Amino acid sequence: MSADSPRSQSCTCIAPINIAVIKYWGKSDEDQIIPLNDSISLTLDTDYMYTKTTATISTELTKDSIILNNEEASGDGVRFQNCLSEIRKLAASSKHASTVEKSKLKVAIVSQNNFPTKAGLASSASGYACLVFTLAQLFELESHKSELSALARRGSGSACRSLFGGFVQWFHESQPCVARPIAEAEHWPQLRCLVAVVSNTSKAVGSTEGMSRSVKTSKLLEYRIKHVVRDRVEEMKMAILQKDFVKFAELTMQDSNQFHAICLDTYPPLFYMNSTSQAIIQLVHRYNEIRQNIKVAYTFDAGPNAVLFMEEAELNRFASVFHSFFGSIPHESFFRGKVPDPVDSTKDVEALGPDNALKGQVQYTIVCHVGQGPKNIDPTG
Repeated sequence: MSADSPRSQSCTCIAPINIAVIKYWGKSDEDQIIPLNDSISLTLDTDYMYTKTTATISTELTKDSIILNNEEASGDGVRFQNCLSEIRKLAASSKHASTVEKSKLKVAIVSQNNFPTKAGLASSASGYACLVFTLAQLFELESHKSELSALARRGSGSACRSLFGGFVQWFHESQPCVARPIAEAEHWPQLRCLVAVVSNTSKAVGSTEGMSRSVKTSKLLEYRIKHVVRDRVEEMKMAILQKDFVKFAELTMQDSNQFHAICLDTYPPLFYMNSTSQAIIQLVHRYNEIRQNIKVAYTFDAGPNAVLFMEEAELNRFASVFHSFFGSIPHESFFRGKVPDPVDSTKDVEALGPDNALKGQVQYTIVCHVGQGPKNIDPTG
């Protein structure tokens, strides 16, 4: 930095998680993190779930460092350095002298998730999206979000989707390989999401290892890529643009089921869901039957935690049923975020067949809507 520049400068941002409704599972290029197929996701609001990252550059720092969830991580980690080196290249080529100066300094990163990490809730997506966005803000880069999307992908594939709000598609054949919006967050204001936290324990087999194993051994994954997913992506885009919840719900559940079928078809098999996950699936299907229409959809990423979609008109009724089955704490404590209004679910529960053994199997549930991409939360940002 020049003599009149501050010796230290920081920036703090938050970034959302995104939930894939058409899944990404498997890479054609491990190093560049190029997926085998397109995927589609919804970005969730940051009212309750987000990654918060503070990046600091200083003339006094002698090495890059990163602290994740209060634990020191390796500043030499390949994916961290991939993102950091690409950001520095952009900064070094800037037409602004101050940005070029900043690119030469070491950086200290402090990042925190306020939701379970490595438990199938897209923590790496929000984490790397937040890292790239925060560094871009700190270095005052004039980069388009699509450019940042490509950089975030080098940290975690699905992070490229968290650079955008709303409904997002990641294109596996685009050059560069980036995500782009399908529709803004405001496009479907009635859509609601319940994130049911079954477990906050890290999964036994990480997504990177699991994907690699599936690519090598699963014939079902091979079939999905050749015969299923391309058409499914187009159908999902149409359902989103038309706000066709029934079609959206069917495709979301079918794709989740196929993903976990691929996990079982992998050798040795991958077990990401548990018995509570299966009970949630059964409840959703039984609930839709008694409602005589598809009112609720589920999806599961690489973990046991459920993400449930419904429209606002169904939220209070289904949330009360869900709490009756899986909650062992009061309604207002079981739900976080904007708590749904409790309604009398006695008749629904009786029709569904109560199962007291399920009580307490979901720790808590976060109520979300479709939201925006990362944002700077510094007072001057």
